[in-house]
Amino acid sequence: MNMWFIIAQAMGVVTICLEFVSYQIKDKAKYFLTTGIASIFWTLMFVSIGLATGMSTQLSLIVAASFSAIRNIIFFGIFSKDTEKSKKIGRTVLYVMLSIAVVAGVFAVLSAPPEVRWLHTLGAITAVSFVLCQYLPGVHFVRVGVVVYASAVLLTQTPLNILYGDFRWNIMGILIESAKIVSVIVFYVRYIKQPKETRKTDVRFAKP
Repeated sequence: MNMWFIIAQAMGVVTICLEFVSYQIKDKAKYFLTTGIASIFWTLMFVSIGLATGMSTQLSLIVAASFSAIRNIIFFGIFSKDTEKSKKIGRTVLYVMLSIAVVAGVFAVLSAPPEVRWLHTLGAITAVSFVLCQYLPGVHFVRVGVVVYASAVLLTQTPLNILYGDFRWNIMGILIESAKIVSVIVFYVRYIKQPKETRKTDVRFAKP
């Protein structure tokens, strides 16, 4: 292990902490800010791994993480405001982000070996769904979306790949996606303990 690999693990730990915290937050703007910062550290993690093992193997991951950071920071700015202009911008950004996600998903599926295209197809569908769920109002869509998406991503990080000759484990990737799922579980454990009157306010977060 060289210095860059160690730095990558540190960036991964910060990402785990921020991702966990983000799904305890009900306010949309604060959620997007927290998960946006998490995505920045996530990007830095892949950059560090690239510097340690070769940038070519991490380029697609760096692009995906950067896309996530940019999307979340933009949505933070949109949800921080509540004007007609921000609502129009919000819908436009959502359509652009969904289009990019669809194109990237189709490219990933077509580029994958035939025997694992089902896995990439599942990942693409859940990724697009998650982008949409992030934008939808209330606290539930995004949490259901991230559990489904994180579960699909976990399939690409675990020994399931051994079936296709890939014996590599991405331990940090497993921990990051697992942290999201655990955070949602913790959120709902806390949620069901709240008075019903408090829960009703959680659906008030309207989409721009």
